[in-house]
Amino acid sequence: MYRMIPAAVCATALLLFTAPAYAETIFVSNEKDNTITVVDGKTLEVIKTIKVSRRPRGVVLSPDFKELFVAAGDGDIMDVIDTKTLEKSRELESGPDPELMAIDPDGKKIYIANEDDSLVTIMDIKSGDVLGEVPVGVEPEGMGVSPDGKYTVATSESTSMAHVIDNASMKLIANVLVDSRPREAKFTADGKELWVSSEVGGSISVIDPKTWKVIKKITFDVPGVRPEQLQPVGMDFTKDGKTLLVALGPANRVGVIDTATKEVKDYILVGQRPWHGELSPDGKKYYVANGLTNDLTVIDVDTLKAEKSVPVGRLPWGVAIMP
Repeated sequence: MYRMIPAAVCATALLLFTAPAYAETIFVSNEKDNTITVVDGKTLEVIKTIKVSRRPRGVVLSPDFKELFVAAGDGDIMDVIDTKTLEKSRELESGPDPELMAIDPDGKKIYIANEDDSLVTIMDIKSGDVLGEVPVGVEPEGMGVSPDGKYTVATSESTSMAHVIDNASMKLIANVLVDSRPREAKFTADGKELWVSSEVGGSISVIDPKTWKVIKKITFDVPGVRPEQLQPVGMDFTKDGKTLLVALGPANRVGVIDTATKEVKDYILVGQRPWHGELSPDGKKYYVANGLTNDLTVIDVDTLKAEKSVPVGRLPWGVAIMP
């Protein structure tokens, strides 16, 4: 037996079927403006500027993409933005001078580097309750959680160490000496390696999580650029894990590292003083925040070419992308 379907329903179904796929949304923290710039990933147009607390730096999305967490260092607070309304929905007592954060794989806990107090604050995301505080080295910044959720690593800029926290006990289990001023810590997708960038040391240390020993150090060399300008900060692995992209600060470049050989294979010229970047959800584009040119460089991952510059706020620092 057949039933007539109203024309209005058919028209609605057709619209839904032919509607274009939703483009990613890019969030950029602007350290000097105290704002988050929201960019449409399809048009690369700014769609909103959100006012936040003082000196926003680290930004991270919840695993369900419903909330954006913003570390406001001079506000001693973590602002939370509703990604649907693009409005600030709540504040979390992050501890003093939060800088970078990491969320565990199940999305229940957030680990916050408190630079002024030499602590890592462990917080329940839903309630905002502080579950623990772990003393680490001086000026902690980088935060990385292992893919299996067992470990969190904090880098301390002044102590030049990567501190390993056992998440079950919330205790330090290892302190790994790296080069001067370590900034970011990233585990490979399989959890078999930990990579730590050292800004002043000009190197990346590759650490074996089985022993917590450095197994390789990677350095940089660009003709015509002074060695002290080659300062690795933010790092991101490509989707296939074969390449690491690293922002090189005053060198105005993104370094390209082959993760198998652990050798630098290319450099991409971007804006001035790139800090941090983020891959698009499909892994085809890399967006880099340039602190001194107040823009975002769009890099094509396949060709390793910079394609476009997108103006944002003043002193852009962190990048997060919602599919």
